[in-house]
Parts: sequence; structure tokens; C-alpha cells
Amino acid sequence: MRDAELFRHKHQFWLRLAYLSFSADEPCVKNRLYEFSQIEFRHLKWLCETLYADGIPYDYHRDGAFGVEFHTFGDALRAAVDELGSLHERYDDSVLCERMRTDERFILSFLKECQGTTAQPLRTFDRSRRWPDASLNNEQTDALTLFLFEESYKEYELILIYLYRLARATTAAQSSSFTDLIEESHFHLRSFSEMMAKMGILALPRELHPRTYEITDMEKFLRNGIVEEENAKEECRRLSSVITDPKLSSFFEFINFQESYHIEIMKKLLEEREWKN
Repeated sequence: MRDAELFRHKHQFWLRLAYLSFSADEPCVKNRLYEFSQIEFRHLKWLCETLYADGIPYDYHRDGAFGVEFHTFGDALRAAVDELGSLHERYDDSVLCERMRTDERFILSFLKECQGTTAQPLRTFDRSRRWPDASLNNEQTDALTLFLFEESYKEYELILIYLYRLARATTAAQSSSFTDLIEESHFHLRSFSEMMAKMGILALPRELHPRTYEITDMEKFLRNGIVEEENAKEECRRLSSVITDPKLSSFFEFINFQESYHIEIMKKLLEEREWKN
């Protein structure tokens, strides 16, 4: 049945595959899992649009027991396989559910192929806080740790806010802008989360309260968003100066310039006058 309960489980399974990909060591497995997580996000988008069109309420609540930390990669894979089984029990005979079902049969076959060779303990959650690609002092490590936690949560939050608004878009400009912002935030979430995994500090972002995404004043939200993007740019500049490693400094400069374009997209959205809730 296409309802809020199915939406919650699809939301969680998108996160399950995304965080599996962030945890994976083998590049081919990592990339394939991330591709599958993006398929799951498309499912979530289509389900979001369907529920909104049918007047069925939904939210971004997650089950209290849901988590992404496991001792081994094999344990994480088994959790994903088990979740797929319970997901399919919730599907009806609609075209959308049949698409999701057939996609996930293929995903399931890949997950099962990966099992059996993944008994080593995961370093992703060992809390080592050591950046393996360069020698950082305590101040640099603390600054990088704080930035990654704050920004990974922010990007997860923005993905879900923009998804909520995309389903309610009233113009082509709104639809295009929110799609662009979602794709940008996906890239940032992946980048920051993979860095966290390298440092052994990968963690699931905290859950969103409905007040975060049920926005009644879009102009205020966008103006606040522009301020937040400016703050993110400043934080990137600060990190680039604090962390002297050339590759990390270059990366933060790269993110800084991407934030500049996000501001331009938000400014364009400020010109919109018709919003749906």
C-alpha cells in the first residue's frame, strides 16, 4: 500500500544503501551501491509526488531502532537484505510499486553476491579521527571533525526539504531549481560522509522535525538559506586556511565556489510568487 508507512521504509532504505556505499572499501562495490541508493531516492521522489497528489500525509520520521553502524560490512549487507524482504510485503499492484519491485530484485541479487567476503571489522565507525591521507594536528583534526558533522547533517536536511518542496512546485523554475539543489546536496553529502568514513566517524544525521520542512513562509526560508550558504562559504574559507594540506585546502575552496552558485539559485527562487503547502 502506498502510504506514510511505506514512505518511511523507503526513506530508510535509501539511507541504508547510501551509508553502505560510504562504508564500502572496494571502489566498484562502493560506486555500485551509491548508484543503487540514487535509484532508491528516485523511488522516494516518485512516492512523495504520488502521496502528495493523492492527499495522503507523510513525514520524514525514522524508526527508533533504525541505524547504520555495524561491526562488519557483511552485517550491514544482511540488514539491507532483510529490509528488502519487508519492503516488498508493503507493495501493491500499482505501476510504481512494480517498478520499485523489479529494481530491487536486481539490487537484491547484487547484495547477495557481495555477502561472504566481508567478515573484516568495519573501520568506518572506529572513532579513530585520523585523516589517512595527510598528517593533521589536533586543532586541524578538531576543525575538520566539527565541519563534517555539521555539514553532513545540513546536506541531509536540505535534500529532504528540497524534496518536500519539489513535490509542491508550481512552476518549471521551481522544479528545475529544487532539482538542481537536491543534486548538489547529494554530492556534498556523499563527499562529506566518505571523508567521515575515512576518519572512522561516519554517523547517521539526526532526524528532521516537521517544522524544518513544512515551510509556510518561503521568502523567509530562502533569505535565511542564503545567509546559511554565506556562513558555509566562510567556514570553507576558514578551513582552507587552518588545514595546510594542499588537497584538503583545494577541496574546501571547490566547495566554497559551489556554495556561491547555490546562493544564485536561491535568489532566482525569491522571484517566485506562488507557493503550495
